[in-house]
Amino acid sequence: MLKPGVLRNKKDFSALYGKGKSAGGRYVVLFFKKNGLGYNRRAFLASKKVGDSVRRNRARRLMRESYRLFEKRLPLGYDFLFIARKSAADGGVKCGDVGDSMRALLRKNGLLR
Repeated sequence: MLKPGVLRNKKDFSALYGKGKSAGGRYVVLFFKKNGLGYNRRAFLASKKVGDSVRRNRARRLMRESYRLFEKRLPLGYDFLFIARKSAADGGVKCGDVGDSMRALLRKNGLLR
């Protein structure tokens, strides 16, 4: 069974890219938009520019864990797309660094309580 809080459809991604707002940080780029639902949906991406599969998976894991730590403080009814930058996959980057970058982006856009 599929989880309801995950973005999967091409039309949802297209709407985020086309009508959503974006902000960039040191390790992460954030796209967000209201979705009109009673819950948040999210996606975590790392393109092949980030590195090989090991680096891409690590970047996604760091973003997922950082999101999990502060998701209770987010308002409901939004779609979030977090895209890893190449710097997020470097060996010395810790989960806290990526989390700080994500929190800063959300605070800057008034989304974090």
